[in-house]
Amino acid sequence: MANFTVENLEFLLAILVRISAFLIVAPVFSLRDFPVRGKLLLSAAVAIVVYFVTPYEPLVYGGVIGYAVLIIKEAVVGLILGLFANLAYYILSLAGQLIDMEVGLSNTQELDPQSQVSVTISSTILNYSVIMTLIVTNMHLFILKAVIDSFTAIPVGGLVLKETIFQQYLAYMGSYMILAFRIVLPEFAAMLVVNTILAILAKAAPQLNMFVIGFQLKIFVGITVLVIMLLLLPGISDMIFENMIENMRNAIYFMREGS
Repeated sequence: MANFTVENLEFLLAILVRISAFLIVAPVFSLRDFPVRGKLLLSAAVAIVVYFVTPYEPLVYGGVIGYAVLIIKEAVVGLILGLFANLAYYILSLAGQLIDMEVGLSNTQELDPQSQVSVTISSTILNYSVIMTLIVTNMHLFILKAVIDSFTAIPVGGLVLKETIFQQYLAYMGSYMILAFRIVLPEFAAMLVVNTILAILAKAAPQLNMFVIGFQLKIFVGITVLVIMLLLLPGISDMIFENMIENMRNAIYFMREGS
């Protein structure tokens, strides 16, 4: 610290920008329940640790504009890493909406404090269940370690953004819709059986009001299957975490030089 110069301060600030940008959009850390002061303190603490463990290399830039461009690059790296990690998390939101659409609870919505948009009940249950699993298993620390390791693969100012990263992002969005459908397959199967039973009853007993019976039966069966799915939450969480890690690895690969 005795030789801490302006160049060292610029290097530290660049590290701080990447980590802060990552925490803005990363799972768990981007929650609005996470205090802003806590995010700032965490960003500063992690940046200081990274500064001491990362070999210092003089930054190459031309004037104030050059340094501003370098800072923007670091912010882009952090945002892209956070977005790729968060992409796997949004599988649960889509799965929950599909479940409630089948069960008949799609009109029952609440405000998601994280995204500030209206989401269905099943989406909220799945989201917060996986978040709690993520925290209990210390996966949030693994995510934080991943962004720290990104300084080895992508040095400060070493961003090389390729067109393929956007194509890869779109490809992931398509594959994640398939994963969301895989999660809700038990609900689809249960609703198919319920609809078949209701159709048979409608033919056998036309005097019965199948609309009233079907609405209550679908909700009962749907909630029962959802509870069973929550018992299988570790398997769903593993799938989400594996995709999250793979996304961050691929994002780093598409932003590093020479890849």
